[in-house]
Amino acid sequence: MAKPRKVIITCAVTGSIHTPSMSPHLPVTPEQIAEAAIEAAEAGAAIVHLHARDPMTGKPDQSPEGFEPFLKVIKQRSNCVINITTGGAPTMSVEERLRPAATFMPEVASLNMGSMNFGLYPMLNRFKEFKHDWERPYLEGSKDRVFKNTFFDIEHILTTGSENGTRFEVECYDIGHLYTLAHFVDRGLVRPPFFVQSVFGILGGIGAHPEDVMHMKRTADRLFGDAYRWSVLAAGRNQIPLITMAATMGGNVRVGLEDSLWAGPGQLAESNAQQVRMARTIIEGLGLEVATPDEAREILELKGGDRVAF
Repeated sequence: MAKPRKVIITCAVTGSIHTPSMSPHLPVTPEQIAEAAIEAAEAGAAIVHLHARDPMTGKPDQSPEGFEPFLKVIKQRSNCVINITTGGAPTMSVEERLRPAATFMPEVASLNMGSMNFGLYPMLNRFKEFKHDWERPYLEGSKDRVFKNTFFDIEHILTTGSENGTRFEVECYDIGHLYTLAHFVDRGLVRPPFFVQSVFGILGGIGAHPEDVMHMKRTADRLFGDAYRWSVLAAGRNQIPLITMAATMGGNVRVGLEDSLWAGPGQLAESNAQQVRMARTIIEGLGLEVATPDEAREILELKGGDRVAF
């Protein structure tokens, strides 16, 4: 009898999309981020995807000094794969966004595969009261803001990471991003297996209809064959339906409070670990198995946690 397929769960712990006013459960301080990541790993996440925050205001912070306190704690207390963002926030320059990954040389870093409109302003229809002065303008400003990742930017991030042995969670928000990845593959700037994270339901990117998921998968199959490992994340209420679909289609999954604050209709998730447990229940209910961190390292051909700089 064939062994059950292993499914990698990534947990995106805090992100830059949601603000502290949106949920009391969003981790903000280094201590909260470390605890949330460790709890998510204990619940079954092989990879934790990390942003940093200003501990006083919750504002996105892409300084290495913002990352260092929780990186060391997580590494000391967990074997999980640590994934550092190069996405940061749309308000940041590429150099600012790259600094943490360049400094700490993680096993995995995220990489948005293109520039795009990144519409967060519809959240203002749901959330009316804010704790900090920056939150409302940050969301409102997304109506006239582009997340910039040009070909030059992507090449710079790929080259810097590759020199350090870092692999990339390639975040593809639309079909064109797959073709951009193929362009860099053709140029030899990224080597297989490619870890393609398909992102659904962000305003400005591809939608969250099942047909969109199938279109993304078919296109990636055609472009990359068996040279890539597929994963899916979906924003907000689409999170659980689409990761379920991805698991049935041979994919891996990403959950976490960066992508969705919810555990059900009108029910805020109380922790990242709660969403990981929900994903694990789905995966195991399909007769599949959740990959351990070391199994994820093998599947993605990572360099190992002993070769990072933290």
